[in-house]
Amino acid sequence: MKTNESNPLGSLDEWEDDLLRRYPQSTEQNGPQDGPSHQQDGKSFRNYAAEARPSVKEFYRLNHRYQTLDFVREKRKQYLSLDKRRMSIWGAMEYLNTLIDDSDPDIDLPQIEHLMQTAEAIRKAGRPRWYILTGLIHDLGKILCLWDEPQWAVVGDTFPVGCRFSERIVYSEAFDANPDTDVPEYQTDLGIYEKNCGLDQVVMSWGHDEYLYHVVKDYLPPPALYMIRYHSCYPIHHEGAYDYLLNDTDRELFRWVRDFNQYDLYTKRDERMDVAALRPFYQELISEYFPAEIRW
Repeated sequence: MKTNESNPLGSLDEWEDDLLRRYPQSTEQNGPQDGPSHQQDGKSFRNYAAEARPSVKEFYRLNHRYQTLDFVREKRKQYLSLDKRRMSIWGAMEYLNTLIDDSDPDIDLPQIEHLMQTAEAIRKAGRPRWYILTGLIHDLGKILCLWDEPQWAVVGDTFPVGCRFSERIVYSEAFDANPDTDVPEYQTDLGIYEKNCGLDQVVMSWGHDEYLYHVVKDYLPPPALYMIRYHSCYPIHHEGAYDYLLNDTDRELFRWVRDFNQYDLYTKRDERMDVAALRPFYQELISEYFPAEIRW
């Protein structure tokens, strides 16, 4: 992945490393959690923003400038027919493994090992098999990078579009350059939505979470689908924003999203994974939920 004006990060890991700096690990969770897990005050956000890498700041500037309702609708039209290719879940993992970061390509762990690190941490914690599988596949939507999508349309904190951008979104001031701020209909708390309509009625910013949700939505239980679709929605699951859009189903299932966050953020490390030894377990697990090939 080469850095350029549309891709300021030398590695997608730069975004995840920045999340760790914003949300350092505290105590581990032991089950689904009620309520936001890490609301930051304005001073904390300002201190975090002042110390961020220039590449990260530029990434968020681009994300907040270009993630408009029209942009998301175009991406949904482009990708959600799921006509890019047919492949197995394991095949998608191997495909993602061809994504090479530009920062340290010789020492960065292959993508497939990062996926296994998350899944193995969940497995060791004794979680259900569907939960382990969710950890294994939750980042497969990053294959969007292999189809020439810019970084800001693949990773980053996700948020609703078509309504006022919350000040609890990191670098919220960068939304001043977003064309949707000039559309009066979008500049109320509810925007184009109804109060407590539920997130299934809300258009979210485009990225790997939303794409993968549509790929796998027919195969996994609702908690798994929420974990996949909203694991990057830090404004909601960490900062408590947009409660007026959530319904009771969202609030219940976001308990799983918050619980999953400990594995999503805090399990990546430099330790190598024995992919060949682990592969039989994970291929059997995949076959419990998915057919031999699915549409991407």
